[in-house]
Amino acid sequence: MPATLLATHRVEKPWGRHQLWGPFADSPPGGEPVGEIWFQAPGDSTPDLLVKYLFTSEKLSVQVHPDDAQAHARGLPRGKDECWLILDAEPEATIALGTKAPVDAAVLRDAALDGSIEALLDWKPVKAGDFFYVPSGTVHAIGAGLTLIEVQQNSETTYRLYDYGRPRELHLEDGIAVSDPRPYAPYPSPGRIADDRKILVDGPKFVLERLAGSARTISLPDGVTAWLVPVSGKGTVDGVAFAAGECLALTGAVQLDADAGADLLLAYPGEGRFL
Repeated sequence: MPATLLATHRVEKPWGRHQLWGPFADSPPGGEPVGEIWFQAPGDSTPDLLVKYLFTSEKLSVQVHPDDAQAHARGLPRGKDECWLILDAEPEATIALGTKAPVDAAVLRDAALDGSIEALLDWKPVKAGDFFYVPSGTVHAIGAGLTLIEVQQNSETTYRLYDYGRPRELHLEDGIAVSDPRPYAPYPSPGRIADDRKILVDGPKFVLERLAGSARTISLPDGVTAWLVPVSGKGTVDGVAFAAGECLALTGAVQLDADAGADLLLAYPGEGRFL
């Protein structure tokens, strides 16, 4: 079908929350905290991209992801570039992106072992509306008190370098090998190309657009799937209704009709935009 409403999958995480955000139902009393909600098309477990909501009550691990070449060398299908749109942030919420200064592999490894890696990282204050593109190789950690949308290459290969004493596996050798421990360079946003259309990411692994609610036709090349994420508002795509907190997979040419106040994300794989 040209427009498919995707199934939602709630993922329990030790750093998640019982009280979620916006349209999402809270975790039931006595239930485990929910850290992620992600979306899956029927019968398609390995699309090029993955869309998630994240809800944090504690810091996530200090981690890093391989790039495509490093992933292929390990027999994995792809690396993991990702980006985050901050939807809500508690006062003094932070995200660690890169290191304050370049460090070598030996220093990074020793710091991961003794916990001083937290002090090496550049913890940036964040607020609702902030956007970050995080290339593979970037040492990073998402802080507590955040709700965000993550769009990523569909890879769950995560190498944990440090986890604040939680009893979870670390991946020091693999993680150090793919890390590029230096200061984070903000992604140069391509900017707005129309009053109701802004490009947040223009490749190399995927494109992410931000659309205002309106009526428009979206025409995708053969074999390409796009993901429509309504941040707020509601509408229809080829008669399939959607609302905030949902996600649709689009193929071919579709007619989008959304409320005037709707805020939409459109993601698709590729080295640059073709819409």
